Amino acid sequence: MIGQDISIAAELLKKGEVIAIPTETVYGLAGNAFDAFAVAKIFEIKNRPRFNPLIVHIKDLDYVPIIANNVDERLMHLLKVFSPGPLTILVHKKPIIPDIVTAGSPKVAIRIPNHPLTLQLLQKLDFPLAAPSANPFQYISPTSAQQVEEQLGNKITYILDGGKCQVGIESTIVGIENNIPVVYRLGGISVEEIEREIGNVVIQINQPKNKTDDETVITPGQLKKHYAPKKQLIIGELQQYINQIKDKKIAYITYGKDNLNINSSNVTIYNLSETQNLLEAASKLFETLYQIDQSDVEIIVAKLFPDKGLGKSINDRLKRAASS
Repeated sequence: MIGQDISIAAELLKKGEVIAIPTETVYGLAGNAFDAFAVAKIFEIKNRPRFNPLIVHIKDLDYVPIIANNVDERLMHLLKVFSPGPLTILVHKKPIIPDIVTAGSPKVAIRIPNHPLTLQLLQKLDFPLAAPSANPFQYISPTSAQQVEEQLGNKITYILDGGKCQVGIESTIVGIENNIPVVYRLGGISVEEIEREIGNVVIQINQPKNKTDDETVITPGQLKKHYAPKKQLIIGELQQYINQIKDKKIAYITYGKDNLNINSSNVTIYNLSETQNLLEAASKLFETLYQIDQSDVEIIVAKLFPDKGLGKSINDRLKRAASS
């Protein structure tokens, strides 16, 4: 059921149920982060491997010391500057956070979501919410309640409808290793914004090696294949591939004033931002991929964005979606 009743959402969560919640990034599949059984339901509903940790959503900065130890002052500074918002910090957890949330890691990823309904919901609860994206594992993250219903509606009892997500891609994840700030996932806060606050960072967005089920992924979003539509996605300029795939129905994802000179009825163009506004493009990315996946298109060609600001985050999602 889709609705906007925060009281219903809160009561279900208190009973150990899993529901979908809106955030500014994407919709989340949420359960009581202190309840290992509720968290296990999240993994089951998503068909998510247990080695892939979850992000814990908290209501305010005062909640950080309840679940985390020895938080580096640089990470707290980032949280103060960018919260509520699409910024997640990776910190040492307290025992109150079950190991299933962190996939056995001693560190937990936490953030304060910037959505009025979810912030009101968190105020009604005496526990934080573990919440990965509300989609089947490795599929496109949902940016509307309707997309959640289409993907998981028969598996969850309630979807809190907060409208379309404004940011449209997941949060940036930052931690500290050997006293050096590390970006583990590119997202809604750019690397440049982070570096303006705490200085240079190391980008470590991929797994150091191939993972098996009994190994630990450092943070969400590091799997090679992720955010993927069911249709094949290839990266490049359309002109590179048009002769090879001219017998197929093609969706071309682009941006800016792309002067395409293609007279072909089998190509549908999706321009994420004619003005090259990376914030606009990021907000439309998953929605566009989902729309294309529901169409009769047979193959997707995506042009890479400028490798700066949120362009880095968009390119990261496209590359993972294209990985076979």
